[in-house]
Amino acid sequence: MRLNYILSISFLFVAAVLFGQHANFNSQKNWSLQKHELQIGVGATQFLGDLGGTANIGKDNSLADLNLKSTGYAFWVGYRMRFHPKFATTTSISFFNLRGDDALSNNLIRNSRNLHFNALCFEMQQRIEYILFSKEQYSPKYNFPGVRQAKNRNQQYYLFTGLGMLAYSPRAKYNDEWVRLRPLNTEGQGDVIDTYSPVTLTIPFGFGCRFGLSALWRVGFEVAYVKTFSDYIDDVSTSYYEQPTNASAEAVVLSNPSNGFEPTWFAPGQQRGDSSDKDAYFHFNVVFTRNLTYKDYGKQRRKSQKELRKYKI
Repeated sequence: MRLNYILSISFLFVAAVLFGQHANFNSQKNWSLQKHELQIGVGATQFLGDLGGTANIGKDNSLADLNLKSTGYAFWVGYRMRFHPKFATTTSISFFNLRGDDALSNNLIRNSRNLHFNALCFEMQQRIEYILFSKEQYSPKYNFPGVRQAKNRNQQYYLFTGLGMLAYSPRAKYNDEWVRLRPLNTEGQGDVIDTYSPVTLTIPFGFGCRFGLSALWRVGFEVAYVKTFSDYIDDVSTSYYEQPTNASAEAVVLSNPSNGFEPTWFAPGQQRGDSSDKDAYFHFNVVFTRNLTYKDYGKQRRKSQKELRKYKI
């Protein structure tokens, strides 16, 4: 009996030490303790399209044409699944707005054009992430002699891309009220050109990093460039259109709100937007992540500790 007692204690002691060492110190294996995660993000957006921009000539999809006064906001939630030490996939939904305003540009032509928009957007996205570098360690909770206590570590740096579906609704202000632009057919949609779809595919490209706050929580930052397959996120793409006599006052004003500086620049048939390239936008997000897997490990650890206390270890 005494021998069995000693063997049982020895077995539990060795198992606990091995479990602690294996699960807590081996950064190559600890990815399995964060397979499932809930993410919440808040951040800012910047639109890259026809409206707004700097004083220079517009450059398609270029950071050089950003106007910080047109920064929008973003909120999103996601579920992240880590299926390999180097790979993870994230499913997310996001709500955000995209903005652009020629009145904020110091470029003479764009400022005189005087168009503006604010698009409410909803996006569903599925992406794949490649983890460039990670350092993942959890300190053990066992106070065994000779077992070194380590600090928690969780750092990740990763690249990502994927596929998304964006629903958007561009609006503009008329008499201090926001009016939806798509029904106004500002460029002759339904007459000289087809009506554009309020839904488009998107492809994100980005970089992220994150750091552990505890065994359960992370905070990180992400920067993403998102390419769309629409040129009408801002309701601007082709040429000016002469509104029919029965058009609404909103349609007449918002299709051509130019300030009259050079009327021939904005006459029917003249260029209103640049249809040679599709719209795009940037996201900058702060991401808070809740580990949904580690709690299972914690239960197992507490169960092991309970067993050890039976033997007064």
